[in-house]
Amino acid sequence: MGNTCSNLGIPPAKGPHPVGCTDFMMDHTEKGSFFRLYYPCQESEKAEKPDWVPCREYFNGLADFMKINRSLSERIFNYLFGSFKIPAYMDAPFRCNGKCPVVIFSHGLGAFRTLYSAICAELASQGFIVASVEHRDQSASATYYFREKTESEKAKGNSPKTPDSSPDDMVREWIYYRALQHGESEFPLRNKQVKQRADECILALDKLAEINSGTPMQNVLQTQFDWTTLENSMDMCRIAVMGHSFGGATVIEALCKEVKFKCGIALDAWMHPLDDEIFPRVKQPIFFINSEKFQWAGNISRMKKLDSAVIQRKMITIRGTVHQSFPDFTFLTGNWIGKLMKLKGEIDPELAIDLSNKASLAFLQRHLGKQRVDFLRTTAKLIKVKFLKFI
Repeated sequence: MGNTCSNLGIPPAKGPHPVGCTDFMMDHTEKGSFFRLYYPCQESEKAEKPDWVPCREYFNGLADFMKINRSLSERIFNYLFGSFKIPAYMDAPFRCNGKCPVVIFSHGLGAFRTLYSAICAELASQGFIVASVEHRDQSASATYYFREKTESEKAKGNSPKTPDSSPDDMVREWIYYRALQHGESEFPLRNKQVKQRADECILALDKLAEINSGTPMQNVLQTQFDWTTLENSMDMCRIAVMGHSFGGATVIEALCKEVKFKCGIALDAWMHPLDDEIFPRVKQPIFFINSEKFQWAGNISRMKKLDSAVIQRKMITIRGTVHQSFPDFTFLTGNWIGKLMKLKGEIDPELAIDLSNKASLAFLQRHLGKQRVDFLRTTAKLIKVKFLKFI
């Protein structure tokens, strides 16, 4: 049984394009690329909206991350969140006039590829192709890859069916969140993870480039989406990287490692995992969008190390927001539960994400050249709403 409260749900995208989504896994091993793709699509009566949480193992991973009992939490999570859908049509045919700019999105600590659908779907509705990476560095609450069946497993046959289409000769292997051990220093682990995360964002971009060039690709997940329709659909000169929290740190690391990313947006970035030495090596524009309640002086001071007189580096704070104002959780709980669990701030969640999305879109349009807009003027208009603070 899922949460059936009629006034809860992930808000639909507001752009001119209907939004489709599909999952992509290239190379079944742990070293492959795994992401959810959001894109402008054709409207289709047959297409359905997928579950927000793909399967029960993700509930188990969330329980591990929150340090609560799996069996109890699975019932609670399924009751609260089990009925919600992504605001996009699964495997709907791609459709867009002209080439689409590309955004690679990196999730936060304990999250996974589907939890930022309000942001990703909005960008897709505005004509972007967005790949939301599911990281395999043990920072996601759960993720998976495949291994080949052993001879004994092949002999048994009749493997349980999984929610998505999986290869018959493969077994799904789960990777769950790795908590810090007692007495373990956090920086070495998170620094190693942020480097892997950046590499996974770059790998996802490389796979999209291959798809765009018409290179034949085999999707391990065997979805119904026709990947050949994406040939020559992406403008690989207009690419950005975006992420929340740990994903915000991943943005900085990825910008340092890959100049194909023309700019980056860091949502309430957690700067701790980053080496100080990379800051002067980042040459692209960066936009920090912060919540009011999460940030502290030491974290902000690290952001300001990226300040530049010649490269646009901007920072805003959305008043009344909390750290969880960016993932979809903020839309899916009632007011008192949301505030108790710090999933909601004082500002209306839909207004908060709308402000963040509009500011992000203005920045992307400014630096990817989709439309030449005055980013400062657009953001200044949002500030007049009295919910934003410019730093």
